Amino acid sequence: MNIIIVGCGRVGRSIAEQLNEEGHSVTVIDERYDALERIADTQNVMAIQGNGATYTVLHEAGIESADLLIAVTATDELNLYTCLLAKNAGIGSTIARVRNPEYIHDVEKIKGQLKLTLAINPEYTCASEISRLVKFPGAVKISSFAKGHVDFIKIRLNESTPISGKKVADCASILKGKVRIVFVERDGEVYIPNGDFVMQANDMVSFVAPSGAAAKLLKTLGTISNKGRSVFILGGSKIGFYLAKILHEAGVNVRIIEKDPVRCEELSDNLNGVMIINADAMDEDMLLSEHIDRADGVVCLMNTDEENLLASLYVKRVNERAKVITELGNLKFSSVVDTLPLDSVIRPKQLTGEYIARYVRGMQNTVGNNVETMYKVNNDRAEALEFIVRDKSAVTSVPLAQLNLKNDLQIVCISRGGKLIMPGGNDTIELGDRVIVITKHKGLADLKDILR
Repeated sequence: MNIIIVGCGRVGRSIAEQLNEEGHSVTVIDERYDALERIADTQNVMAIQGNGATYTVLHEAGIESADLLIAVTATDELNLYTCLLAKNAGIGSTIARVRNPEYIHDVEKIKGQLKLTLAINPEYTCASEISRLVKFPGAVKISSFAKGHVDFIKIRLNESTPISGKKVADCASILKGKVRIVFVERDGEVYIPNGDFVMQANDMVSFVAPSGAAAKLLKTLGTISNKGRSVFILGGSKIGFYLAKILHEAGVNVRIIEKDPVRCEELSDNLNGVMIINADAMDEDMLLSEHIDRADGVVCLMNTDEENLLASLYVKRVNERAKVITELGNLKFSSVVDTLPLDSVIRPKQLTGEYIARYVRGMQNTVGNNVETMYKVNNDRAEALEFIVRDKSAVTSVPLAQLNLKNDLQIVCISRGGKLIMPGGNDTIELGDRVIVITKHKGLADLKDILR
């Protein structure tokens, strides 16, 4: 597909990198030469310097033949105007980043008039992801599939975890129920384990399980499963605002620590029931005076990765039981970050890239089997994909044992009418099913792509 991205900040770069890796023809527009130079040096994309909210520049980028325009500049109004201009130029689909909380509901109401295909809010998406981790403190990551009927849950094993040292085939009696081990991350590699694969302490293991089974699974594995009832948010960013709102509405006692007094006033005006503390979250004495050592959860959302990393490590030293979630904007040095004693790391720009990539794969489908949900593992080394089966094809009504599936790929579950099926060789895929596939192959856009 031919895709134009207007805006080459961190979000724009992340989206461009992801779409480029999936084989799309990507053109990036920005007024800043240095931003374009950075991405042109590392990615196979076309870079155009100029104002993407003008028809002249869009025409230079090939707007008439483009399939999709994504506007992710720092200004919501500019993004919406660019999408409107692109639509009038004849492009089929447009996506705008809209971050202002005051615009969110209004944009949804007038998407038709704006000729907008999709509005994305990276900060709200990130806040929703963090809220799930607060709900299940024992998980490193948790994602929902099949309209919430299926959960993907990632945890880190230790010496005392009941499945450490066990073969995958021997874990069924310990895990019980409809729980399946789907990925194991070890020493920078990702494995789709067979029955003889032996788990080890420090492995990152991803499970698929019915929604509602997560708490029981975490308890079985000996991880903390009590929900966070007292949560500190270090930094009053937009993510912090959305997260505080979500958690407060769920009955969690939330405190935000923010050093900018003007931002504190804004948060206080818009977050009834949330305690706003005007202080420097890097002040150890202040953190202890606010009893951060007794918190159930701490989310580090300050301005720099360095601050977030240092604060996270400090909190883990004074409060081992707390669930600590760390926001990182820099996608580099993952191998170093993975060695640190961090509970969960959130990368908002990466989440946005995954969201856009999922949408683009849905646009590509050829026989109506859209990619509905995507779960990426270990910096895109493997994926879990949810397909909705809308049309008959070579994979429907055929026993799974008779399908010539690609290597490094498994069909791990089928959701049919809200019922979860952990399929065997005699099961079939039928119209209306939601099918979850795990694979180390990149770019699967249609369910028939699982075949050799």
